[in-house]
Amino acid sequence: MLSVHDFRRTPTINRAILPPRHGRVDATKIAAHARTIGDSVRLLRFARRSKACVVVPMGEVGFPARILALREGSALAYAPIADATAPGQASLHDLKYLYRAHKLTRQTQIFGVVGDPIGHSLSPLLHNSGFIARKTDAVYLPFLARSLSDFLHAVRELSIRGFSVTLPHKQEMLQHLRDCDPLAEKIGAVNTVRVRRDGTLYGCNTDYVGVLRSLEKKIELRGSRVLIFGAGGSARAAAFALAHAGAGVAICARRERAARELARAVGGEVVPRRVLRTAFFDAVLNATPVGMYPSEAISPLEPCELHCRIVMDLIYRPQRTALLKLAARQGITTVSGVEMFLAQGIAQWEIWTKKRAPEAVMRRAVLGALRAEELRREPRRRRAQ
Repeated sequence: MLSVHDFRRTPTINRAILPPRHGRVDATKIAAHARTIGDSVRLLRFARRSKACVVVPMGEVGFPARILALREGSALAYAPIADATAPGQASLHDLKYLYRAHKLTRQTQIFGVVGDPIGHSLSPLLHNSGFIARKTDAVYLPFLARSLSDFLHAVRELSIRGFSVTLPHKQEMLQHLRDCDPLAEKIGAVNTVRVRRDGTLYGCNTDYVGVLRSLEKKIELRGSRVLIFGAGGSARAAAFALAHAGAGVAICARRERAARELARAVGGEVVPRRVLRTAFFDAVLNATPVGMYPSEAISPLEPCELHCRIVMDLIYRPQRTALLKLAARQGITTVSGVEMFLAQGIAQWEIWTKKRAPEAVMRRAVLGALRAEELRREPRRRRAQ
């Protein structure tokens, strides 16, 4: 085997490295660091066109291509037996049982999530658990894309049928759609995209559904007063959902202009942060990434700013954020972001597959992973104390 390694970039791939040029070489292996999704596509293209080759896209950006390599013609794939030893690796268990890399074919439907960062996402676990339970020939992959256009250029070649959009691409995604659900257009952010047969993109927003399903179980929204902390894509979805349900919406955000624009769009009000020390709300909703793993010790709000009946955090990893712990210590009812995550993800799954989602299976998989993660971190917390 002729082996080519490049730990810094993906080199130019040409006929000079094919086996016939090197005499007694049976196969070519290329292991290269993928700095862009476009690099990954070039490696997969090489696998597709070569008769005897092994391609190993390296790095977190290369992770989806590593899963798809066997489908594209790579003779074999590598995986650590237990934990990953380098960025972009999947464990042997995940490779076989979560992504089912050895069973993927050109007929397998490809879905995914695009964002930056993306390594923390449990969306692959949620969606793939659903595909497995329903015996659906589909796989869902995490795409790290620092540039949204880098990902979009690969959609057709990878035969992607639909994808989730997360930070920081939810608002920019609107510029790339042929059509959009009217509500998502009003919100100004898209978290779900369906790729039509002609390759055009249709966008919608299921964060809206997630917010409503999570809070309606705890509070009568009509006539309530809800504070949203933040003014980004998730905050916009929450604000429109709550306004539509009849709640009075207040926006508090570091970016004053964005807060004013969002409040105006939903007929709400802007609340300066200093007012939070005295104002009362029926519910407070954190729509910022502050407190997300690995910075889970940080709370976006102080205890003296929580004058409310309910606190909801859109962050789901960790399941109990520092903000929710603060609220619980003050006797405030809490709602974990995992509830919104599950609701919006299940809605996406049903949009793409046009089938009823196996909700119990998907919920059990996500909650189990979060519990296991917390148990692994507990010894480190104790040592730190």
